[in-house]
Amino acid sequence: MDLGRIAAHRPDTVADAEREAAVLVPVVERAEGPALLFTKRADHLGEHPGQMSFPGGGREPSDADSTATALREAEEEIGLRSEEARVVGRLDDIETVTGYAITPVVARVPDREYDPDRREVAEIAVLPLAALTDPANHELERRDHPEHGEIDVHFFRVAGYTVWGATGRILAQFLELACDWERPSDPDRVVDPDVEG
Repeated sequence: MDLGRIAAHRPDTVADAEREAAVLVPVVERAEGPALLFTKRADHLGEHPGQMSFPGGGREPSDADSTATALREAEEEIGLRSEEARVVGRLDDIETVTGYAITPVVARVPDREYDPDRREVAEIAVLPLAALTDPANHELERRDHPEHGEIDVHFFRVAGYTVWGATGRILAQFLELACDWERPSDPDRVVDPDVEG
């Protein structure tokens, strides 16, 4: 893993989104190798219940910038104190089909027990990069979206968890920059837009 490439990365930004959000991509150093910390969203939440995500949420007027948003949300969701995080850099903003522009902020965080806010977070999972970069644990699905055209959807399946959607897109760029991971050029499957579900 080379976080220097993320520090040197000049991220693409989205300036005209309806809503702004930021997430923290927490890098945990462990004896067996680096890992990333994810949250599993509580099942009762209105948006993306039960999905794997990075700590984060919408920008508040009091937030100085996207980094402040990501750190505030991480403190609220998992109890990470802002002074514990060593920010490395940012990934490209991504737009979601729900009208958000999400800014991913990458930071090193301590390998310790975190305290999830059970109102939002059902579980915290720390998944090793070695497993996330294993081609056997990745699937690429190509979808034809009626408004956004052809979309590639990444599925990372590790330790019984599935990381996909916006979090999968963020993860894919992190792995490409930091780990020399290469996304496959051909999808594992193509979803017909006329098929429901």
